[in-house]
Amino acid sequence: MSQTTDPADLTARLIRCASVTPEEGGALVLLQGMLEAAGFDCTRVDRGGIANLFARWGEKGAARSFGFNGHTDVVPVGNRDDWSVDPFGAEEKDGQLYGRGACDMKSGVAAFVAAAIDFVRDTPPDGAVILAITGDEEGEGVDGTRALLDWMAETGERMDLCLVGEPTCPERFGDMIKIGRRGSLNAFLTVTGTQGHSAYPHRANNPIPAMARLVDRLSSHPLDQGTDHFDASTLAVVTMDTGNPATNVIPRQTRATLNIRFNDLHSGAKLTEWLRAEADWVAEEFGVEIGVEVKISGESFLTPPGPLSDLVAAAVEAETGLRPELSTTGGTSDARFVKEHCPVVEFGLVGQTMHQVDERVEIAQIHRLKSVYARILKDYFT
Repeated sequence: MSQTTDPADLTARLIRCASVTPEEGGALVLLQGMLEAAGFDCTRVDRGGIANLFARWGEKGAARSFGFNGHTDVVPVGNRDDWSVDPFGAEEKDGQLYGRGACDMKSGVAAFVAAAIDFVRDTPPDGAVILAITGDEEGEGVDGTRALLDWMAETGERMDLCLVGEPTCPERFGDMIKIGRRGSLNAFLTVTGTQGHSAYPHRANNPIPAMARLVDRLSSHPLDQGTDHFDASTLAVVTMDTGNPATNVIPRQTRATLNIRFNDLHSGAKLTEWLRAEADWVAEEFGVEIGVEVKISGESFLTPPGPLSDLVAAAVEAETGLRPELSTTGGTSDARFVKEHCPVVEFGLVGQTMHQVDERVEIAQIHRLKSVYARILKDYFT
């Protein structure tokens, strides 16, 4: 029997690569070397200063192909003095592996890379196994998985199904699969009035009451009651800023930012129309100018329960004894891009420490995740 690929050791080696977005940090170089040694055809698909890796075992255009997607970039560590360990030291303590990216998501990448390498070596499938790994999931996402999918479309590469290895389990390993995600947009509101002396407010036009009215109207409006697979959409005002240090000056301008997480009853375009209409109404009422800038991070999407979710759920239950919930909760992920290419779901570790100080993962869980991924490959190609 050939020696198995240790996903926990690979996770530790990846953690030691300081790959804070947009730095590659050696992570993709490490993976490319391993995958090429295992017989994968690898291509670096770098774009816009972002490093991306495409790897395929098997023939291009195979009748069946299963893909994994993940990222090796990580968020900044914050104040290093707050950490009890070196954030890039991959230290082991009490059965836990510590370091930035341990949970989100170098462990997931290590698990599917290890599972893929061992699977194609020990039971070569009639088809292709594809790994699409990006260095830009935690950043803008413009030149990461999007670049990989653009390149695949240009070169005729294709995945029939894809699993994203993000942390998906809220409490116990195996308790949740993500079959979709809410959409997300950020709106930047700017209200402009007329500056003046606070003792003579009739000579000015204070933008702050107009902003208060607008923010109240937006945040008091229920967007919906949810759908069969999604919770109700949410709107959160995250900041209001005037930057006025003087108590005797009515400011000219004030700003606010809000974030909307929306389900499949909405689109980014329709929500943008609503925001602008509300802003126009308040602007007319108060005699001010209101600018609305909207950045849509991603639209909502759903992979309806069916063959792919059944495949993954059966593998999870076989390895963990838990029948996972099919959920659309949480933030966004690169699955929002993959959905345009092929059916996609997400399954990974418990995500309780992602982005935190002393981010960590249970070492035994990394091995269990590899086992789930290996079973998915086996069941798919059987």
